[in-house]
Amino acid sequence: MFNSILMVCAGNICRSPTAEYIMKKILMENGKNISVSSAGLVGLYDHPIERNALDLLNLNSIDASHHKGRKLNSDLVNNNEILLVMENRQIEDLCSQYPHARGKTFLLGKWNDGQEIPDPYRQSKEAFEYVYKLIEIGCNAWNQHL
Repeated sequence: MFNSILMVCAGNICRSPTAEYIMKKILMENGKNISVSSAGLVGLYDHPIERNALDLLNLNSIDASHHKGRKLNSDLVNNNEILLVMENRQIEDLCSQYPHARGKTFLLGKWNDGQEIPDPYRQSKEAFEYVYKLIEIGCNAWNQHL
């Protein structure tokens, strides 16, 4: 059993916070007491979640209004048992900076044929909706393996 999951994307204002809050809801609904948080490889420090991402979470009765972006650091890597990223290149970027994270870093879409989740930043509402669905699918799949 794992106790902590860190969702990771680039800026920590679109994909990883969306994944964090979706996963928290799924785990809570399934009675799993696993800590979930998020960070970005380049983290837009203290930035709020992107409006389109926030709106989609709100539509699904998830409140992420207090989210503030943060950058990945060694404490976050060391203190989380699983690191879930959105793209294959993020695995390489993360593990080149934190080599000890290689064995615990995976794609969020790992259980969905290695599906990568594209960055919707500065794109249309439809792009955010597409990404939201991919994240939801990934979180539900991981829930089956936790």
